[in-house]
Amino acid sequence: MVHKAKSDQDAAEVFIQLVGDKIRELRTAKGLSQEKLGELSDLNSNYIGQIERGEKSISVYTLKKLSNGFSLSLEELFAKIDPASHTSDLEKITSLIQERPTEEHAKILALLRAALNLKDGTY
Repeated sequence: MVHKAKSDQDAAEVFIQLVGDKIRELRTAKGLSQEKLGELSDLNSNYIGQIERGEKSISVYTLKKLSNGFSLSLEELFAKIDPASHTSDLEKITSLIQERPTEEHAKILALLRAALNLKDGTY
C-alpha cells in the first residue's frame, strides 16, 4: 500500500496505518489469528484488530509485547515495519568484509564466488 502525507498529522496517520498493515502482514504470514497473537503478546484481540486497522497509535511497550508475540526482537520488528530505515543486507555484507584484515578479502571473495556457483549449479 502506498501512503502519502501532506502534514505532520497526515504523516502520523499514514505511519499508524503502515504499522497496522505490517502487523497484519506479519500475523497472517505466521498463520496467527488475532486471538492467538493477542494471547502470545498479552494483548486483547480486539486491540490487535484496532492496531491493524490503524485506529490506535501504539506505545513502544505495546510494540515490545507484539515483538514477543511474534518471537522477534524489537529491532527485527522495527526492521519489518520500516525496512527502509535499516541497513540493507548488502551494506551488512560489506561491513563484515571491511572488518576483516585486508589479506583475507581475496579468500572471502573466492568463498563467495564458490558459494554462488554452487547455488547456481555452475561449480
